[in-house]
Amino acid sequence: MNRQGFRTMTENRILLLDGATGTEMLKRGMPRNICAEAWILDHGELLEDLQKAYVQAGSQVVYAPTFSANRISLKKHGLERDVKRLNTGLVELTRKAVGQDALVAGDMTTPGEPLDPLGDLEEEELFEAYCEQAEALYQAGADLIVAETLMALREAELALRAVRSVCGLPFMATMTVQEDGRAWFGGTAEELVKKMTEQGADAAGINCSSGPRQLEPVVRAMAAGAEIPVIVKPNAGLPVMVDGNAVYDMKPEDFVREMKKLAQDGVSILGGCCGTTPEFIRMLRANLL
Repeated sequence: MNRQGFRTMTENRILLLDGATGTEMLKRGMPRNICAEAWILDHGELLEDLQKAYVQAGSQVVYAPTFSANRISLKKHGLERDVKRLNTGLVELTRKAVGQDALVAGDMTTPGEPLDPLGDLEEEELFEAYCEQAEALYQAGADLIVAETLMALREAELALRAVRSVCGLPFMATMTVQEDGRAWFGGTAEELVKKMTEQGADAAGINCSSGPRQLEPVVRAMAAGAEIPVIVKPNAGLPVMVDGNAVYDMKPEDFVREMKKLAQDGVSILGGCCGTTPEFIRMLRANLL
């Protein structure tokens, strides 16, 4: 897909993303504290079933689970040389699952380490890691690229610059923010939308963070005057810890009720993050499209 096609697809209409992958894979037996990308690639039938369910529920964009498949994050598992293999394999699995019924988004994220001066990670190192992953996603046939769950505005800017240095695919960026709209390592949701507009991104917003109800004031501020589509992909409410595991107990109907308010506030690209399921997407479609 080219950028003009994406603009046409999002003009004056709602675009529906998918729901959670990580929490759904945990339900299906994925262990914690492993390389999720490698595990999912080895259990492709589980991913295929989930992604088919999202398409049947109404998702128009499905994220390939290439989330942390960059050399910085993969090094923690001794897999830093497997960037191309993992990104290629996971995009191909996603394409097999969705066919031509949905767009495939190549997924990038934060390295989880603060950039200098808050931490030891240099901008050039992260930029090069993003370039390598973006090239792999592009060559694998992704329709667009999304950088999500970012923890700093600078991460979004580096990801956008990396993608633009590699290809002309549509690019979306979403940060995870606190309830006041601030990202954990610098920047705000409002600043993200402004900067991404100035620098040529195709959509921007927030994901993960908390539930839609808690994000409403942030979304209003973020969407006010936005010149590119605004994205919200929140969790199914705030998690409760049960036996050491995060449990999201927001019901689909409650999630949809709150998401309708965000759509009225100007959000045009919606989906779900941790704790959401195909049923959440099915109800979003029934109530918003």
